[in-house]
Amino acid sequence: MDLEIQQRVKDFTEQYGAENIVVLLGTAEAESAGLSAETVTAGDPTYAGPLAGVSLGLRVYHILEPVIKEECDAAVYDEQCGMMEMVLDVDAISSEVSSIREQYSQFKD
Repeated sequence: MDLEIQQRVKDFTEQYGAENIVVLLGTAEAESAGLSAETVTAGDPTYAGPLAGVSLGLRVYHILEPVIKEECDAAVYDEQCGMMEMVLDVDAISSEVSSIREQYSQFKD
């Protein structure tokens, strides 16, 4: 997650409160999804950005997680995410993000 996005997430959290923020990821690999999820929950693990040492504990999901897919209009989801579902390792991505969410988020599903 780049430094500008980290700052925007931090600013929105301060403005609206962590209880009102949900971060939705769209990264293509489980490892990068996990790093982004960890950044918005436990803080930037690289200690390079505005969220270094800042534990926001936000809710974080990946667009390909079943719980998010169920909330979307099926036709729109298929049009926008259908190809991603076919070519990416959805299980690995979902597992990585849900593991980080369960470990660090202050909000439990």
